[in-house]
Amino acid sequence: MTDIQTNHYFDWASTSPADKTILQEALDETAAVWGNPSSIHAAGKEARELLEQARKRCADVLGVKAEKLYFTSGGTESDHIPLLSVLNRPQKGTVLISSIEHPAIREMALEMKKCGMEVISIPSDKDGIITPEAVVKSLTPETVIVCVMAVNNETGAIQPVYEIADAITSATAGKRRPKFHVDCVQAAGKIPFDLSCAGIDSAAFSAHKICGPRGIGLLYMKDAVEPFLKGGGQEKGMRSGTENVFGALAFAKCLEKYYINKKNEGQLEHFNRQKEITQDFVKKLAGISGCTIIPEARIEEPGKYSPWVVQAAFKNIPGQVMLRALDSEGFYISTGSACSARKNNRPILDAMHITPQISETAVRFSFGPLTTKTAVDELFDKVSEIAGRFNN
Repeated sequence: MTDIQTNHYFDWASTSPADKTILQEALDETAAVWGNPSSIHAAGKEARELLEQARKRCADVLGVKAEKLYFTSGGTESDHIPLLSVLNRPQKGTVLISSIEHPAIREMALEMKKCGMEVISIPSDKDGIITPEAVVKSLTPETVIVCVMAVNNETGAIQPVYEIADAITSATAGKRRPKFHVDCVQAAGKIPFDLSCAGIDSAAFSAHKICGPRGIGLLYMKDAVEPFLKGGGQEKGMRSGTENVFGALAFAKCLEKYYINKKNEGQLEHFNRQKEITQDFVKKLAGISGCTIIPEARIEEPGKYSPWVVQAAFKNIPGQVMLRALDSEGFYISTGSACSARKNNRPILDAMHITPQISETAVRFSFGPLTTKTAVDELFDKVSEIAGRFNN
């Protein structure tokens, strides 16, 4: 698997190869401190101290107070806690979700309809962007929560979440302001991101997207809410279940190493290098006969898109065919979100009004901190070769 991880693995948006050094360090530290953090004896207190150290380290990286962070089982649960909390309201209301949200938000919101909530989909523009104007236009007096992801997992479109937060605040001045939740799973460690924006009420993070272990997530909550799901009351009642100290510690270490901000100059430089590599890759793809970049706007406006995710379609080549052809040559990509890989529908591309002919032939290339320019060049050569077999 080493060659896949370092060379021809281009499905980082689905999951990342583990940082073995970090995982081993976290395993060694927690193997020695094995108590239940909720226990009040010495073994439990040791585990609690290590857990709280991990929380503080995460908070220092994200620039927020430690008491605002809660460890969860992953990005999906971190999305669900604030979303489902609105079900505790005595009166039902309206949930606004962007039309390009991850299934963690989209599918759960649809389930909430069964509980009497109204769900409104905020339309995307043709370039996969949710504008502040579209959000404000969708607001109703009954809106209780608005969900817009920071970076789309299929197109890489960076959403103007700071501007959306400000627009929500302005539009509801003097009225009850709905909560604003941001899925940051494809933003953390991928683009510079400032969590201190006053209008962001909650945000979801996942470790396995930035070389951490699966099964650990992080939830930022500006203000505590009453969780819909109850249990033992761990994480100050926000997320019940025995705490994953190993995962929390590994996540903290991954954030310290891979999060992109001014303090982490090495990662910021890597981010800027990746922008150049990806822009070159996109321009060369666009030159292949029958290739359509999704959306085409990213060719001329690369700054609006994450350099770690590229979506493209190839005429006469169904997405699954391109995936398998590359797979047989040792190159690993996807047709979209891994969470929906076994479904044939493409709701995000549908929301962008991409035609079925293009949607059915679309694939996703995604990169990570181990991806090299040489590897991306080799990927382009192989994609170009395969496309030529079908379109010459």
